[in-house]
Amino acid sequence: MVSNNVVDLLSEMLRPLGTVSVRRMFGGAMVYIDGVALGLLDNDVLYLKADDTNKGMFEAEGQGPFVYEGKTKPVAMSYWRVPERLYDEPEEMAEWGHAALQAARRATITIKKTKPVSKVAAPNAAARKTPASKKPASTKSGLKPKRT
Repeated sequence: MVSNNVVDLLSEMLRPLGTVSVRRMFGGAMVYIDGVALGLLDNDVLYLKADDTNKGMFEAEGQGPFVYEGKTKPVAMSYWRVPERLYDEPEEMAEWGHAALQAARRATITIKKTKPVSKVAAPNAAARKTPASKKPASTKSGLKPKRT
């Protein structure tokens, strides 16, 4: 659950970074700056994007990552809890937000570099299917029908 008061407060605090938008989903919300996801909200707690460059900020404050229950085990995400004191420090919250935005942008660049190129089927691919006479025949019993 995410309250409107927290969304309004964070929108104001992060406004110096760009256009703030919040998209509610799964009982929480994602926080975006100019379309880049830099944080998530869960139970009115903000978690900001972290990587090797800015994770030390969170660790120095004794904070940890957002963790959810996966199918077989808990899964830690790359969003780390913001220290409570930052809610009273707008300038410092903006600094942490800027570091998170940079981490989010680095992650986007990494994804684009490593994402494999997908093959696009030609428009007439259906017309080039193997003729039925060349396909292996089978039945439910696993026996091949007799050819005549």
